[in-house]
Amino acid sequence: MFNPQVYSARREQLRSLLSGGLVFLPGNDEASMNYPANTYHYRQDSDFLYYFGHNHDGLSGIIDVDESKDILVGDDVTMDDIIWMGEQPKMKDQALECGTGNILSKSKLGEYIQDAIRKGRKVHILPPYRGDRWLSLEGIFGMKHAEVKKYVSEELIKAVVKMREIKDAGEIAEIEKAVDVAWLMHTTSMKMAMPGVVEQEIAGTVEGIALSHAGPVSFPVILSVDGQTLHNHHHGNKLELGRMMVTDAGCETQMCYCSDITRTVPVGGKFNQRQKDIYEIVLKANVDTIAAIKPGIFYKDMHLLAARTIAQGLKDLGIMKGDVDEAVRQGAHALFFPHGLGHAMGLDVHDMEGLGENYVGYNEEIQRSDQFGLAFLRFGKRLKPGFVMTDEPGCYFIPALIDMWKSEGKFTEFINYDMAETYKDFGGIRIEDDILVTEDGHRVLGKPIPKTVAEIEDTMKK
Repeated sequence: MFNPQVYSARREQLRSLLSGGLVFLPGNDEASMNYPANTYHYRQDSDFLYYFGHNHDGLSGIIDVDESKDILVGDDVTMDDIIWMGEQPKMKDQALECGTGNILSKSKLGEYIQDAIRKGRKVHILPPYRGDRWLSLEGIFGMKHAEVKKYVSEELIKAVVKMREIKDAGEIAEIEKAVDVAWLMHTTSMKMAMPGVVEQEIAGTVEGIALSHAGPVSFPVILSVDGQTLHNHHHGNKLELGRMMVTDAGCETQMCYCSDITRTVPVGGKFNQRQKDIYEIVLKANVDTIAAIKPGIFYKDMHLLAARTIAQGLKDLGIMKGDVDEAVRQGAHALFFPHGLGHAMGLDVHDMEGLGENYVGYNEEIQRSDQFGLAFLRFGKRLKPGFVMTDEPGCYFIPALIDMWKSEGKFTEFINYDMAETYKDFGGIRIEDDILVTEDGHRVLGKPIPKTVAEIEDTMKK
């Protein structure tokens, strides 16, 4: 945990952003896999972590705006718990660790919330994302799901986004720890990408590095020679020469801050000319957009810069044609680059996505597009110092999508389908780094992970 004053200051700032009432932040409970005592890896709710810091089940938090009071809700463990878990901190001590002296038993929680409702006080909650949370809230609020839903507060969502989107020095240090572990995850993946190896061997090793050096992976490992499937969690292929292998993986620190890195390498360690041609296009999009990142610019504009770079590169190879700017304006490039350039990252790998992507990545100044490809840009708004962003352009040859667009006669003035057909066995390439927006520009976080052709080939020789 951070210093107790960090959490009390955050809660005080949140109070200043709200018009009144009280905020209820439930922590996550354990989730059983196949019988009650056999649970999935525990992951605390990120908003509870941000404001109260404790990373275990059985806790909730109340931030009373009107009375300037913070309450940690939970119970001391029983002897039965101690037998299995060992001695645990008392609730009064846990409250002090997160900067408050107030505690409330779970048995009194429903009474506290329902009393506030009866008195006509405003009660704010964030959107639940788990079924057990909805059931728990029904009991605490003493009402059915449809009624509880009315307490999801847009005012609270916007306030939390405003705070969490700016990372302080402590948070940035935690993210860099996670990126440094990702360096080992990805360089190991590169060295293992040899003919005859099954993807599962590499994916398992990568996940093991995360667990042994930091914490769990920040999302299920994406690793495949079928990189044209953007989120490919199937790891059953045997690696062969001539294929490219995408590894998209990161980890969490013990405080749950994330990394998210992607590298794409040639099986066997040597790029052939066709692989190198496409790889250099994606690398240029990655490098050029990172170089342009600074406060005050729209991240949507960085996405469009990446799109133009990829379209121009594909035009130079004869895969696209015509006016590049017009092709991007109409969305023709999305056949090969069908996702957004990146997203915010912090306590969540897609930071605050549970609050709603449009609250996190868009606002009154800029709205989400409905154009194919551009609509998948999770974050388009103006950058500020303290934002942490992923920058992850890619180029993919998705046979089903190529077939569909070709059959529809779509964008024939911009796409050379005869050439695109010859790449249907290629797969895909994505290159991703984690970027901090600074006062005067940007900084790539963590230990540099090989990404030029020469760096990757040299790493894979080892």
